[in-house]
Amino acid sequence: MALALALTGASAPAPKAVLTGSYEWDAPGDRFGGFSGIDIAEDGTTFVAISDSAAIFSGRLTRDDTGAVVAVEANAPVFPLSHHGLPLTEPMDDAEGLALGPDGTIYISFETEDRIAQYADGGATWVTEFWPPRFRTFALNAGIEALAIDGSGALYAMPERDGPPGSPIPVFRLIDGTMEQPFTLPRSGDWSQVGADFGPDGRLFLLERDFWPLIGFMSRVRRITIEADSVVADEVLLETSAGVHDNLEGIAVWRDGAGDTHLTMISDDNFLPVQRTEIVDYRVVE
Repeated sequence: MALALALTGASAPAPKAVLTGSYEWDAPGDRFGGFSGIDIAEDGTTFVAISDSAAIFSGRLTRDDTGAVVAVEANAPVFPLSHHGLPLTEPMDDAEGLALGPDGTIYISFETEDRIAQYADGGATWVTEFWPPRFRTFALNAGIEALAIDGSGALYAMPERDGPPGSPIPVFRLIDGTMEQPFTLPRSGDWSQVGADFGPDGRLFLLERDFWPLIGFMSRVRRITIEADSVVADEVLLETSAGVHDNLEGIAVWRDGAGDTHLTMISDDNFLPVQRTEIVDYRVVE
C-alpha cells in the first residue's frame, strides 16, 4: 500500500489513510449484492446503500473501538419506482451512484439510460429526474458513478469515464434543477471514478478504481479542496496494490468523537460468487 503522494508533486509530508478493518457482508435474497454507492450519517453508523439492481438497503453499522465495521443490521430493501409508478426493469434499473440530501432526499444516478433520479421517503416515492443532454454523450457503461452533496446542498456528479484516455474528468453540479460544469479534475493512468463524498471538513473525497486481469482490483482515494469553483489542492490519501480489496465502488466519509476522519467503502461483487460484498474502513492520518 503506497503512502499518499500529492498529485502536484509537493515534497511536504503528505497525509495518508490507514486500514482499520474489513468486513464481509452477506444476506439472503437475489437482489442482495452489487453495491455501488453508500452514504453514512454523521454518527458513522446509520447507512444507506444502493445496489446495481436498484435495491436500496438501509440500517445500522456496528463498529469496534478503532471505527471498523464488525456487524451490519439492515432493513428490508426498498425498490424505487419509475416516474410511471412502475417497478424499474432493465435497462432502466442500472443504479450506480447515491447521495443523501440534507432533507433526507435520495439521489441515484443510473447508467445505460443515463440520468439522475430524486426520491423521497427512503426511496419509496419518486420526485423527479434529470436528463442533461451532456449525459447522452457518455459511452455505454461509463456514465455517472460518483455522486456527492456539499454543505450547501449542491449535487456533484462525475462519470466513470469520459472522452479519450487522459481526458480531464468533467465535474457536473446540480443546483435548483440546473446542471452546470464548473470545473474538471486531472485524470491519470487507467483510474476510473466510481464514488465520491464530501467530508465533514468540506473537502471532496473521490474513490477511483483500476483493474489488473488475473490479479484483482486496485483502489485509490483522492482528497480535493475546492474554493470558488477552482481546485486548490488534490492529494492522494490511499492507493492499494491489486487484489488487496474487492471492487470498491462506494465511499462515505465521517468523523469520530476524537475528531479523526474515517473512510468507509463498499464493494460491488457484480452478483458473482467469486467476488464478495466487502465493507472497508480506513482512518485518515495527517
